[in-house]
Amino acid sequence: MDWKERVYCGELTSSHEGREVLLMGWVDAIRDHGNVLFIHLRDIRGIVQVVFNPEMNEASYKKAATLREEYAIQVRGTVAIRNKGTENPNLKTGGVEVFATDLEIFSKSKNLPFQISEKAMVFGEEIQASPENVDEDLRLQYRYLDLRRPSMQDILIKRYKIIKCIREYLDQLNFIEVETPFLTKSTPEGARDYLVPSRIHKGKFYALPQSPQLFKQLLMMGGTDRYFQIARCFRDEDLRPNRQPEFTQLDLEASFIDEEFIYEIIEELTVRVFALGGKVLPRPFPRMTYREAMEHYGTDRPDTRFGMTFEDVTDIVQDTGYSVFRQIISNGGMIKGFCVKGQAAALSKNVLQNEYSTKIAPSFGAKGMTWMKVIEGSLESNIVQFFTPAEQNGLIKRFGAEDGDVLIMIADVSRDLINEVLCSLRLHIANRLELIPENSYRPLWVCNFPLFELKDGKVSSQHHPFTMPDRTGFSPANTEEVLGLNSRAYDVVVNGEEIGGGSIRIHKMETQKKVFKALGLTREQVETKFGFFLRALEYGTPPHGGIALGMDRMIAMILSTPSIRDVIAFPKNRRAICPLSRAPSPADKSHLEELNLGLGFRTRKAGSKLYGSTQEEITEHAIKRPEKISRDEVAHVAKLARLKFDDSEVALYQKDLNSILDYFETLKEIDTEKVRPMSHALEVKNVWREDKPGKTKKTKPLLSNAPMSEKGFFKVPKILEN
Repeated sequence: MDWKERVYCGELTSSHEGREVLLMGWVDAIRDHGNVLFIHLRDIRGIVQVVFNPEMNEASYKKAATLREEYAIQVRGTVAIRNKGTENPNLKTGGVEVFATDLEIFSKSKNLPFQISEKAMVFGEEIQASPENVDEDLRLQYRYLDLRRPSMQDILIKRYKIIKCIREYLDQLNFIEVETPFLTKSTPEGARDYLVPSRIHKGKFYALPQSPQLFKQLLMMGGTDRYFQIARCFRDEDLRPNRQPEFTQLDLEASFIDEEFIYEIIEELTVRVFALGGKVLPRPFPRMTYREAMEHYGTDRPDTRFGMTFEDVTDIVQDTGYSVFRQIISNGGMIKGFCVKGQAAALSKNVLQNEYSTKIAPSFGAKGMTWMKVIEGSLESNIVQFFTPAEQNGLIKRFGAEDGDVLIMIADVSRDLINEVLCSLRLHIANRLELIPENSYRPLWVCNFPLFELKDGKVSSQHHPFTMPDRTGFSPANTEEVLGLNSRAYDVVVNGEEIGGGSIRIHKMETQKKVFKALGLTREQVETKFGFFLRALEYGTPPHGGIALGMDRMIAMILSTPSIRDVIAFPKNRRAICPLSRAPSPADKSHLEELNLGLGFRTRKAGSKLYGSTQEEITEHAIKRPEKISRDEVAHVAKLARLKFDDSEVALYQKDLNSILDYFETLKEIDTEKVRPMSHALEVKNVWREDKPGKTKKTKPLLSNAPMSEKGFFKVPKILEN
């Protein structure tokens, strides 16, 4: 193979005219004109048209007639300028073509499961292929074919360039890249660990890292000063859209720094990498406390591309004649809402009352919703008569409302519920009315998070237990005081998506012990989990802090892909399964015995081989969920229904019933956060008839047609017997 002579298809230009070139790649598309054959040849750099003419080389022409899509081939030929009017503006190489003199077929291809070409030639025209029309699991099953698409190759190249940009920037700041272990000890990171059994140390396990948290802090204790890593992380989390069990993050840590150092370098880094995708981020990034974010947006990752921030109007309407508000306020509740600017016409009375108030707001957890419109300087609604002119003017002023605006308000005794509902309503209305500007990117810092939170009545770290509190003079036994502590933590948020988070770390032994004590950990638990780390704190730990950026999520945003799976070479699907390799799959029984894992296994029958021991069974088992309905349950129901099923029919019904349940489980995993509800649960009120005995009708005519009767009653056969 003359690979040294190779020229990439996408690099051919008019400067190559008259030159003989050697091309290698895949057949993207074919067009046969009878006496001349045209193909599009594709490699990672692009596509070029190759012409096979029998007058130039009959043998190559005949061989070319056998080509099919995705054959891997080598072409030798001469570059020529395409005739005027035949240029292809859709190709970077559309001004040239290659007249083939020699053809070698490296490898043939079977019929494709889906179209790969994104610029296929159909009837002489260029059409754009759409991978969105192909089932994602099918694409992932044949990921090696999916990756051949130019758009996917472009994504992988851009991902590489983004990471390269990060490395070059951090190198300028004297950060060094250090690898930390994959096989490590379980640490609290908020999710379950993936455990790896040890063959040598029976009954003991490694944990795959959720992040390199402790190791990067140990590097600071070791004097590394400035560390980074493009780190692989693993979290056994409940399935959510746009999350992966294994993911990549930019992990960095620095010594003798404070928050301002992190803010400065991350802003510059983020601006640089977003620019690679043609996206401009304004600087400096605004800063917002956690409390401000929750009070004004109802979330700690607010989307600030549009307005509609929340306002508390409880003080304005505390003496109102509107009984709903007055009752909630008297019970310690509050009234909050937001203003939708200039949308009075789009949000009609029917939409506000019959959709949002009655259906949509209750679907988000509210008991109801109050709305008002500003028309000619006054408020209009079905309840406005209960509000005094002073109250109405106060509402208009507090919301900064003008003619054509709509006021949305929620009342409840729970502040958290109000914020949650308003957050959902804000996003729902913004998406419905297309109020979110496209191609706009608004980053910000969210900081001053609570250090602790209550989970199931117990004090728990909101991030991780190594975050520095805003003050160290607290009593770990005083739960109220502990829950009032803020952390020196920070998140970077872009367009309502958290792309990274970090904190200044605890560097003093006394403070770290107090945090562990506040979490209710015993000395034995601390020693077992963190003994090695605490001992390191005794040897002159420098002040330090860091951050981790989710690379998959950030790159997906930079490249405007609908899912993080599109920027990962070999992702898992929404069910945490790899359709390509069929992982996870059953392990060989002997391997498990070697690891001393005494797991129970289903066998076909006594003495048979392990279930799932053949490749077909492994594949089948790997892609299915655990069965919810057993054969015995199907047989029992069939007996109750007086149905006679043989074993094959029982198996068929079991398969169908489990597939129905599996389908519903799949539906639950669909991301419906920004999808407008199609139906809503409505309150059902039973209407009872008046309980008065009516006149008894003569029973004889009624019983005349009964198959069986007894003592003036219908007689029916027994269905269920003891």
